[in-house]
Amino acid sequence: MAFSIYDASIPPMIRSFENLSKILDKAVAQSKGEDKDANALLDARLAPDMHPLTRQIQIASDSAKGCAARLAGVEPPSFPDTEQTFADLQARIAKTIDYLKSIKPGQLTDAESRTVTIKSPQRTFEFSGRDFLTGFALPNFYFHVTTAYALLRHKGIAIGKMDFLGDV
Repeated sequence: MAFSIYDASIPPMIRSFENLSKILDKAVAQSKGEDKDANALLDARLAPDMHPLTRQIQIASDSAKGCAARLAGVEPPSFPDTEQTFADLQARIAKTIDYLKSIKPGQLTDAESRTVTIKSPQRTFEFSGRDFLTGFALPNFYFHVTTAYALLRHKGIAIGKMDFLGDV
C-alpha cells in the first residue's frame, strides 16, 4: 500500500499529542515533587510577544483538527478556548485525539488535489491539499507543539528530545 496523505497527517499528529500529554504529566509531577505550583507554568512565555503555554496547546489543537477536517472536506469541530489548568489541557488534548481518530483514511482519498481555502481577516489562502499539509498545516502544528515543549524545558522541566519524539 502506498504512503498516503492520511499517513503523513493524522497518525503523526495523534502521536505528537500523545507525547505532549506525557510531557504535561511530567511537568505536573516534577512541580509537585519540587513543591511548586504547576499552574504557574500555564502562563509561561518564551518572549513577551509570544502566546503562553495554554494558548500554544489550544492553537496546536485547532491546527490539527482544522488540518484533518479541511483535508477530509468537512467542517472542523469548535472547541472553546477555556482551559485554565493542566487537567483542562489534558482534556483538550484527549478531545483532539478523539477527533483525529474519527477521521478515516478513506475520507482523505484524493485530498492531495483537493482545494483548501483559509480565510483570515488579512487575506485568503488557497492551496492544493498537498501544499496545505506540507507548507502550512504541519509546520504550523509542529511550531505550536514544539513551542509548548520549549516553554516547559525553559522553565526547568526535566524533559528531552526523546520525550518530544516518544517511543521510536
